Amino acid sequence: MAKEVRTGAYCQARLRLPLEMVTALARKTGRLLSHKALLAWQWRGRAVKLVDGTGLSMPDTPENQAVYPQPGTQAPGVGFPLARMVAVICLATGAALDAAIGPHAGKGTGELSLVRGLLESFEAGDVMLADALYCNYFLIAMLLERDVDVVFKQNGARITDFRRGWQLDTRDHIVFWPKPARPEWMTPKQYAGFPNELTVREARADHKVLVTTMIDHRQVSKDDLSALYARRWNVELDLRNLKTTTGMDVLNCQTPQMNEKQLWVHLLAYNVIRLLMAQAACKAGVDPRALSFKHMVQLWTEWTARGLCAAQDNQRLFVLIAQSKVGHRHGRIEPRMRKRRPKPYPWLKVPRAQARRQVQRHGHACRPK
Repeated sequence: MAKEVRTGAYCQARLRLPLEMVTALARKTGRLLSHKALLAWQWRGRAVKLVDGTGLSMPDTPENQAVYPQPGTQAPGVGFPLARMVAVICLATGAALDAAIGPHAGKGTGELSLVRGLLESFEAGDVMLADALYCNYFLIAMLLERDVDVVFKQNGARITDFRRGWQLDTRDHIVFWPKPARPEWMTPKQYAGFPNELTVREARADHKVLVTTMIDHRQVSKDDLSALYARRWNVELDLRNLKTTTGMDVLNCQTPQMNEKQLWVHLLAYNVIRLLMAQAACKAGVDPRALSFKHMVQLWTEWTARGLCAAQDNQRLFVLIAQSKVGHRHGRIEPRMRKRRPKPYPWLKVPRAQARRQVQRHGHACRPK
């Protein structure tokens, strides 16, 4: 006879865990790890910080729906609450420096709105590396005010004409962006505080136009920019590690407050794993990005299952971590498609309780051939 497992004490202890403490620990560990990055791991001696967003699902409860509504295309009782998260990640070590979470849709819930609340994570001399969504006049101006450079892919809404501006090289020039119209979220006083134009550099490399505030082409060539932007792919891998490897893809708490707490606990655990990887990389004389995150999780799970800890025979642990390296990822391109076919079941388009009653009355529907 199976023994009943009672989880009430665990749930009560998790409820008492202060969110502020977990949030501070996650941010502190990420920043300490980023500051301790070796010079050889950095880009030209500068800290490059990746920024990207992703979606998170959670249980369909009234509390979660009130804060993180499901997409409007889904019928009530059928969909799941959906949140949007934007993360700032250190390129050198992979540490999560900060994150912001908000509803997936609605006014002031886009990735640009969330990232504006994360600018405290950037220090003078840093470089923000992100995709075309973040190539925004006002965001670039805010970062320049902090003495932070950017490398973005050109936004598709902006036309690039290499016949204009100051020519630096073939399809490489300096241009002046005029200040666009005031957006709805900005007050007239805030709008007046932005410069009337921005001086940026646009360069075409590897069939894409890159936008940067590093305008001296003698110090940073367009090939250097292209090679740096190719490393933006690391943020996709980091978010996959967070969501898939650590199990953060679907949060499982019944209230938004507990889901936010679960999110930060995942970020804290992720940073602890990155810390062990950085220590192992330092001992082995390799780049932390060359080590496998999933292998580290599997190794640490087995290590703790045997009753060991990092303080016990840590040299052996670091050797084991450094043994498994990832493959060569230069120029990696993957199609956003699925090869494995889904099961031949129809979509659930009514609330589950209503579907159960239909099955009780009429039996299961026939599978489509």
